[in-house]
Amino acid sequence: MQNNFSPNMLKTYQTCPRKFYFQYIEGLNVPKATTPFEKGKKIHALANYYLQGVNIDKLEQNLNSDEIKTWQRLKQNEYYLKDCYKSEFSLTCRVGNYWVNGRLDAVVYENNNYYILDYKTGSIPQNPEFDFQTMIYLLCLDQYLENYNSLSFVYINLKENKNFVIKFNSDLRAEYVQKIISACEKIENDKIYPTSSDCKYCEFKKICVH
Repeated sequence: MQNNFSPNMLKTYQTCPRKFYFQYIEGLNVPKATTPFEKGKKIHALANYYLQGVNIDKLEQNLNSDEIKTWQRLKQNEYYLKDCYKSEFSLTCRVGNYWVNGRLDAVVYENNNYYILDYKTGSIPQNPEFDFQTMIYLLCLDQYLENYNSLSFVYINLKENKNFVIKFNSDLRAEYVQKIISACEKIENDKIYPTSSDCKYCEFKKICVH
């Protein structure tokens, strides 16, 4: 049974166990429209190249006016301006009997204070402090770093030009571990994978039997 989980896997199961079954147990892949995600992909690619010191002049010239506005907001962001520790890298850590993993947009630092950055060209999660992405990324980096003064997760909302900062602490660590283990155990013990009641926009709706 699956014992290595990503934030998307846990979110998918939370949204609809049946969708999780189709996508991660059966391995079905249904093509999706990519247009709505093109802006986000461009900004993430630029952000990664920029932090690595790559010359992006030609790439910037191919941005449309909306993308330029979004990119300028990120370049001027107070957290993005901090020193880069790593950009676009994957981390895995053990939580209880399970392994969890994620790919971080960037980690920056200042005076041994570390910040996980996540760029959002759309909206941030409704409950960001306890979103699976937040919890997994913070737990993984907490284990990865040998020592630090503080550790925070920063959602950079480029649409509204705002930051949402979550400061990690021992109480959150304990709560995150409990929530992650509970979510993984539900998946491990599920034998039915029931469907959710809202299937209107699901890519598997044509093959889903209620």
